[in-house]
Amino acid sequence: MTALLASVRSDDEAFDAARAGAELIDLKEPNEGALGGLAIGDIAHIARQLRARYPVKPISATIGDLPADAFDEIASRVIEVSDAGVDYVKVGVARGPSARRCIEQLANLPAAVVPVLLCDGGMDDELVTHTAALGFIGVMFDTAGKDGSTLFDHADVDTLARWLRLTRARGAMVGIAGALGWAQLEQIRTLAPDIAGFRTALCADGRRSRLDPQRVAQWASALHEPSVGSRTGGSAIPLQDGADALRRH
Repeated sequence: MTALLASVRSDDEAFDAARAGAELIDLKEPNEGALGGLAIGDIAHIARQLRARYPVKPISATIGDLPADAFDEIASRVIEVSDAGVDYVKVGVARGPSARRCIEQLANLPAAVVPVLLCDGGMDDELVTHTAALGFIGVMFDTAGKDGSTLFDHADVDTLARWLRLTRARGAMVGIAGALGWAQLEQIRTLAPDIAGFRTALCADGRRSRLDPQRVAQWASALHEPSVGSRTGGSAIPLQDGADALRRH
C-alpha cells in the first residue's frame, strides 16, 4: 500500500488531512516555494496540537528552499526543524556541483533527514546511487518547478522504478511527489512507492488555496487500493514502523 503524504500549512489543515486518511502530515508553506518552510514556532505549534489528537501519526516538515551550497544554513535549519518535534526533516537537493557534498553532510546530522531529490530536467544517476548508500531513513523524488509539469515529465516510470528499487534495497522508505494528479494515478500505482506526496491535488483551487478534506479522502482511497505488477520490487516498508523506530531512538 502507498501511504498518502498531505502537505499542510496550519493546524486546521493538519487535522482535516489526518481525519480524512492521510498517513503522513507534512508541514510546509506553499507560498514560499516548492519546499517552502514554515516558521519554527508554527511547526512546533502544529506538531504539538497534532500529537495531542493523533499521537502515532508521523509528521514531516520542510526546511525551505535553499541552495545545496548553503550548507551551514541548511544544517542549522535541519536541527531547528527536528527539535520542533517532527519525525522527519525534508531537505530538497537538486543536481549540481554541490549536491554530493550536501547529501554527505546531511547524512551526518543528528536528525532524521529525508533528502528530496529534485528531478527538474533529470536527475544524476550517480547522485541517486550515492544517496541510497548513505543510510537515510527515507528518500523522496520530487520537482522544484511548479509550472504544470509533473515528476513523470522529468523522469520516466522505468527510471523511477530503478531508483526506487535501488533505494529500497538499502532499507530506506521511498517516496514520490511533484504536481501529481489523477492523470498520474496509474503510474503511481505501477511504481507503488511507500509514500506519494500531494499538495495541489488536495486543494480546491491550486496549491496556495485551502486543503480540501474530501479530496484527501479520495486520494487516500485511491492509493490504498492494492497495486498489481509493481516495478519497484519487494514489499513496501511500513511507514509507521519507521516512525516508531525514530521515536524509540
